Amino acid sequence: MNPPATARRARRFWPLAVVAIAIAAVCAVGALRPWAADPGAIVATGQDAAISVAGPAPLMLPEQPRVLVFGDSWTYGSAAALPTLGYAYVIGQRLGWDTTVDGVRGSGYLKPGLDGGSYGERIAALDPTLDPDLVIIEGSINDRRLAETGYREAVTAAWDALAALYPAASVVILGPAPQILPVEASTARIDADLAELAAARSWWYISPLAEGWITTDNYAGVIDAGIGRDHPSTNGHAYLATRLAEALRERSGGTDAAADAPREVEPNGP
Repeated sequence: MNPPATARRARRFWPLAVVAIAIAAVCAVGALRPWAADPGAIVATGQDAAISVAGPAPLMLPEQPRVLVFGDSWTYGSAAALPTLGYAYVIGQRLGWDTTVDGVRGSGYLKPGLDGGSYGERIAALDPTLDPDLVIIEGSINDRRLAETGYREAVTAAWDALAALYPAASVVILGPAPQILPVEASTARIDADLAELAAARSWWYISPLAEGWITTDNYAGVIDAGIGRDHPSTNGHAYLATRLAEALRERSGGTDAAADAPREVEPNGP
């Protein structure tokens, strides 16, 4: 993990304004996916009534934001030449963030990791004085082998604890990315669950599955399927950092939440 800087610029923090509007009933998970819904979108309910649903507000960050990137082995930087060449470190360096990286290999919302507990246990152990402007929670595919029972409850409890710990922070959920293709059904189920739960909180959800970050065209250039055991290569991590920066820019309404950066891995390979 990177310790927070002791001195920071004056922070021009604009709190994220969120309008929560209750939904009577939801016909399908897909109707709630935030990457497909604009603020004010019309969603059909079980009573066929039209309800105006407020989406997440644009991300507004200070000039040098303090950012916590929290996740599993992908956030840890596994299979990069050095863990500090992982996407979470690379994006922070590119965009000038004051970044704290908390990645634990093998960890998930239900599954404890190799070097730490489950997501909920790790959130409970976070530094309450960190005071991040933005929290990015990545993953996790590590829950895909476990029973579906209790998963959504574990996610809800973890996110409740995070929101209570850092109430002023903007939160972005970065869903699981495919380590193998075709995408496993359990990974797609996790993606759908996280998308729906994030939408219910008006949190931004970024889905590498839905946005096609890793496909048959670029898989070999992004994923180290050999010694890396289906984790991103060094070039793959750099590519993921670029895609994440682009996704954050899209959700910031064109502000300086993310900056342009060249892609290290082109769609057809390294």
